[in-house]
Amino acid sequence: MTTFDDILEEAGKFGRCQKRIFGLLCMVSMPWAGVYVGIVFQGFTPEHWCRDPDVAALSKSCGWSPLETRRLAVPLENRSGETVRSTCQRYDVDWNATGLACDRTEVDLSKAPLASCKHGWEYDYEGRQSFVTEFDLVCADSWLVDMYQATLNVGFLVGSIATGYLADRFGRKISFLMSNVLNGIMGILVAVAPNYVSLLVFRALYGFGIKGGWVVGYVLITELVGVEYRRTVGVLYQMFFSVGIMLLPLLAYYITDWRWLQVVITVPYILFLSYYWFIPESPRWLLSQNDSAKAVEITEAIAKENGKTLSKKIETLRDDNAETSNPSFMDLVRTPRMRKHTLILSFVWFTSAVVYQGLIMRLGILGGNVYIDFLISGLVEFPAAFLILFTIERIGRRLPFATANIVAGAACFITAMLPDSLFWLKTTVACIGRLGITMSFEMVVFVNTELYPTFVRNFGVSVCSTLCDVGGIVAPFMLYRLAVIWLELPLIIFGSLSFVAGGLVLLLPETKGIPLPDTIDDIEFPERAQENIELKKQQLDNLLATSPSTDVKDPVAV
Repeated sequence: MTTFDDILEEAGKFGRCQKRIFGLLCMVSMPWAGVYVGIVFQGFTPEHWCRDPDVAALSKSCGWSPLETRRLAVPLENRSGETVRSTCQRYDVDWNATGLACDRTEVDLSKAPLASCKHGWEYDYEGRQSFVTEFDLVCADSWLVDMYQATLNVGFLVGSIATGYLADRFGRKISFLMSNVLNGIMGILVAVAPNYVSLLVFRALYGFGIKGGWVVGYVLITELVGVEYRRTVGVLYQMFFSVGIMLLPLLAYYITDWRWLQVVITVPYILFLSYYWFIPESPRWLLSQNDSAKAVEITEAIAKENGKTLSKKIETLRDDNAETSNPSFMDLVRTPRMRKHTLILSFVWFTSAVVYQGLIMRLGILGGNVYIDFLISGLVEFPAAFLILFTIERIGRRLPFATANIVAGAACFITAMLPDSLFWLKTTVACIGRLGITMSFEMVVFVNTELYPTFVRNFGVSVCSTLCDVGGIVAPFMLYRLAVIWLELPLIIFGSLSFVAGGLVLLLPETKGIPLPDTIDDIEFPERAQENIELKKQQLDNLLATSPSTDVKDPVAV
């Protein structure tokens, strides 16, 4: 039997056609960065204090700046050992009776009663409009900012399973295109949401299509290239997420209104609908559905664009697993090795999401220049991709994968323990942690695809990555709520999770140089699968040795 990997030997493992498709699909990773961590800019919480109509009228008539008004009319409080202006309390006094005048005469209000904010808040906008300032999500309502990110991940969770199932049931291409239709519609609705409740609903539906479409694109490109190229394209596909991370602060710097920033992030998903004319369906998936005629047609088109011709052996293209082509969750847990892979990969997905997202969002609560800090954090991710490409074909997958998690965990612990006075050392160690968790996040995707057979590959990645979405739901609450207790407490938890993930990765099998599995038996009995591969290669060599040379050169007439 001829396999699709055999046909790629003739059609081109990574020719002009695959490079064109790869370049188009890499664009999908860039706007996802804005969706995933755009909360740092869209949910920016500036300095704020209670609004008082009487103080506001006096400030306007006297021409005071917001900071002058705050210094004169906002009470002091002790926060983490520092005396600062209160953000959630006000003086409960009659300002007309205090004697405060435009000459800014100081009045003693130290014994005045305090009360919670009654008339909203004043903000030191710093030139940026966020949904926090628009909907007053501060003080008692600050947890609603966490909900903005959590609802996105709820959408990721449901959408990735649904899209993964649809991609394995109805095809990679149609699932990719339908997810982008949803992304375009919901992204615009997020930008025009009239209130916070509708914002959360649209945000959840937005997430429904975003991640599923991204995973489908990843699976599609890895199924179109030869075995020796699939890791490279997988890593580079994800590296464009880092490009998006670097572009996001530049966009946010010039687009200061969160709604317009949302529109700019959404526009690419509308443009991706044009891919209908530029990307094919996966021949591997077509074979798993017993549609060998369409698989032959697409494969011949790939060969033609690559400047290659195919021999008649393409007529024998078929898939051994076609009779069990409908994916099921039970396929992921029914047998021992599949079950072990599913549990370990799910935990690593969870850890990667919590630590990665938590470290990025942490930039928004540290102070300093968030644009510069965010840009530097994006630059740190590029060495991660190159380290992966340098090590996975020399060392393998398992050891670099485990090491990346352990390094991330150690960096989180060390960063938490270093004093703030050692600013640059603390920043450097934190960047090393970000590098480690980025490597882990990029590796878990392609290791996941390598550990599942074709008919359940997209669905398997989607199911395991639901734990990534659970991690995304947990991460903002863990970061923002625990940071109130101690700013470094989230880092301790991040470090513990990373250490455990690193240990579990060592229990996974090495997949270096192993062709993508076609059946569950290839997973459960790898020795038998390797013997079958060797037998097929020997049969193919014998066939080519005995076939007339004209048979190899003549294209197949369909």
